[in-house]
Amino acid sequence: MKQIFSYLYAGLIFVNLYSCNNNPQEKIEILQDTISYVSKVWVADNGDGTYKNPILFADYSDPDAIRIGDDFFMTASSFNSSPALPILHSKDLVNWKIVNHALPKQTEAVYNLPQHGKGVWAPSMVYHDKELRIYYGDPDYGVYMLKTKDPFGKWEEPVLIMKAKGIIDPTVLFDDDGKVYMTIAWAGSRAGMNSILTVYPLNADGTKVVGEGKHVFDGHEKHHTVEGPKLFKRNGYYYISAPAGGVETGWQLILRSKNIYGPYEEKVVLHQGNTQINGPHQGSLAETAQGETWFIHFQDRGVYGRILHLQPVEWKDGWPLIGKDINNDGIGEPVLSYKKPNIGKNYPINTPQEDDEFNTDRLGLQWQWHANEDIRWSVNLANTGYLRLLAIPMPAETKNLWNIPHLLLQKFPAEGFTATTKVKLTIEWDVWQSKKAGLLVMGNDYSYLSIQKDAKGYLVNQMVCFDAANGTGEKSNAIQRLKSNEVYLRVKIKSSDARCQFSYSEDGVNFNDIGPEFQAKPDKWIGAKTGIFAASDSDVRIGGYADFDWFRITK
Repeated sequence: MKQIFSYLYAGLIFVNLYSCNNNPQEKIEILQDTISYVSKVWVADNGDGTYKNPILFADYSDPDAIRIGDDFFMTASSFNSSPALPILHSKDLVNWKIVNHALPKQTEAVYNLPQHGKGVWAPSMVYHDKELRIYYGDPDYGVYMLKTKDPFGKWEEPVLIMKAKGIIDPTVLFDDDGKVYMTIAWAGSRAGMNSILTVYPLNADGTKVVGEGKHVFDGHEKHHTVEGPKLFKRNGYYYISAPAGGVETGWQLILRSKNIYGPYEEKVVLHQGNTQINGPHQGSLAETAQGETWFIHFQDRGVYGRILHLQPVEWKDGWPLIGKDINNDGIGEPVLSYKKPNIGKNYPINTPQEDDEFNTDRLGLQWQWHANEDIRWSVNLANTGYLRLLAIPMPAETKNLWNIPHLLLQKFPAEGFTATTKVKLTIEWDVWQSKKAGLLVMGNDYSYLSIQKDAKGYLVNQMVCFDAANGTGEKSNAIQRLKSNEVYLRVKIKSSDARCQFSYSEDGVNFNDIGPEFQAKPDKWIGAKTGIFAASDSDVRIGGYADFDWFRITK
């Protein structure tokens, strides 16, 4: 059943190290993944026993968190990106680190090319029979399940438990009597209906839908766009938590019933009220070993994506009050700062990774490709000290980067930050036309600063593309000549409005602004991303690569 309750679980890191079969390199890599990283641009832990929201100023849409013993794990939507289903780990619900991805590649071949807004939607986690499971919906294919005995290690291949179009946001409950249920929502874009929650029976091991579904809640009159259900059981009641009203303007709804199929009572337990936290939208309850209940949810912040907040929860008369009832209307409102969860001890400050020195043969876990990864895109050898991206030809008749799969990107980590990288471009056979590598801010409008070569030598070129989804072409804003094929590229994202200023340096100390400011824009269902790439036109001879020395996020 959905765990806001305790399970005995310990020694995850030990188990993972033991499973390495005495491979020293693998053990070193796993230990590296457990070392704390502290962001230079956003830390939620105030260091005095309190925290500030958002706990993650990054786009972790539709979060679902679970406690197993003294460890909390969380995953989120990843849409068309690869690897998918990030696994984040925490000891206190405030400090999080990326430790894995459950889905290295998406199952359908269509995801070998970018499918903006499609793919992995709204996963949920459940711990059953000493295995951690994730159920997720792909709105075009159905509901999948994958599982592991070790969240830090390898996950099994996903199983399609229900083939369907338009079914989303699955959540599964293993009931006390051995029965298994799945609650889902509907995507109006595929199903032709929405604002309804439905329960399906599953087989005993939760791997197949075995009967017809039954609608248990209709939100059309009072709770339009109800979706994202999370099913759990507490003190004899079946509960469904679900957001309604839309991602930008909605509220949190709790349903409860003594019967899984209803009828369900309803209560709004969290709304924006007089705060600046719009939404607040989809999330999940988690309970500490000390008995406190907390709620992690997202807030839609446009270009920054769906950032995560942590709210205290108080149970009253069998109903959770999420946040604090500031204006005495009986409904909770989000808090901006609060005391940290009581978990019995203090743990070091920790944040999701942002920097990458490219010193091992594994990319940092913050990176995702724009589609399923292809081994031909990069060479990342241990001890070289750089990441080599190959200048892969783009598909024929491609006007921009919107449908290019080999973009290596990560989420915006804060309102304001600076991304800097050092890159060396090598042109093979002196076929230089259209080969380029650069630093990118990606969204429906995007811009990048690239190093290229022409008949006169090397140069930096600041490019921009507006309305990329509709196939518009790129244009050059500014070009500057370089003395060599090595350059430092930088973009500064301003905290006031996410406007971006690119700059470059040939010595790593003195940076020169290039081109006008660019207004970052979100992608479909996700915020803007930043990252690196190498590419060439489709009609030129192959050959050429870019060695990225490092990638760093600073203020």
